[in-house]
Amino acid sequence: MDTTARRRPTIRDVAAAAGVSRGTVSRVLNGGHWVSPEALAAVQEAIRSTGYSANQHARSLVTGRSNSVAFLLTEPQHLLFEDPTFSILLRAAAEALAAREMPLLLMVAGSQQERRRRITDYVAAGHVDGVLLISSHRGNPVVGELLRQGVPTIACGEPLGYEDRIGWVSADDAGGARRMTEHLLSRGRTRVATITGPMDTPGGFRRLAGYRSALGEAYDDDLVAHGDYTRASGQAAMRELLERRPDLDAVFVASDLMAAGALVALREAGRSVPGDVAVGGFDDSGLAATLEPGLTTMRQPFERIASEMVRLLLEVVEGAEPARITLPTSLVERASA
Repeated sequence: MDTTARRRPTIRDVAAAAGVSRGTVSRVLNGGHWVSPEALAAVQEAIRSTGYSANQHARSLVTGRSNSVAFLLTEPQHLLFEDPTFSILLRAAAEALAAREMPLLLMVAGSQQERRRRITDYVAAGHVDGVLLISSHRGNPVVGELLRQGVPTIACGEPLGYEDRIGWVSADDAGGARRMTEHLLSRGRTRVATITGPMDTPGGFRRLAGYRSALGEAYDDDLVAHGDYTRASGQAAMRELLERRPDLDAVFVASDLMAAGALVALREAGRSVPGDVAVGGFDDSGLAATLEPGLTTMRQPFERIASEMVRLLLEVVEGAEPARITLPTSLVERASA
């Protein structure tokens, strides 16, 4: 029997095929730092031709690391499937880690204290090297516990109350909201309302701040209603606004999912969109283009947000100081405004 043919390819085999040292191969496998483009290409081709795959168990024994990362959603489980932004972030993070041959573990902490405790105990025990924290409300106890346990963590959006203690990647919430409000005003609308997200989230209060900035002295509390990023809350908030200010002629909704609910409420009230009321959203997660009419919205660069989160987290795992990044949004015009 030819035992050589069945032998698992090693780093030595990859190095020989690529014509480089084993140290160079090791650096490529650990992120490609300090490797020339030519050597990187040669090693990647040698990995493909030899069929090499890293022995993660052996690597973990040597490094003391799990070589895996947790995607931790601190929202009720049903929102993972209802809100398309979470699935986009999950997919993009998984792809970024797959390029580094690292698995991604999905965890949903929700709001139950016992479930949160089990999850933080699990990650603190070394089962993952770090956490990508998704959707953190002000004072979230999960963040404090991860910090106390010394777990490398990067948040999606500014973790309110912990902005200077962990790293994060965020879209420009205030700037995007300001631009959307200005867009509605530029269409000749004079009574522009808003439906905010939860005010204990960065998107909630920063998008409201951007809206206020665009209106200046024309800002009116009566034109503000609050939601919780769900479709039902957008519908309820739109009804509230129509009862309070039936003369409104535009609304900036702080998420596309809430905007979908707002459109239902406007149809129920017999208001045409954009004829009677122009509607703008925030996210462009795929839902906006399917609504009727198509939703004008601010696009968040979700794929880049996720890939930057992965990059910053792995840097923190390697001992770097946590970094913080704000990425620009862009206006996508459709029929609703």
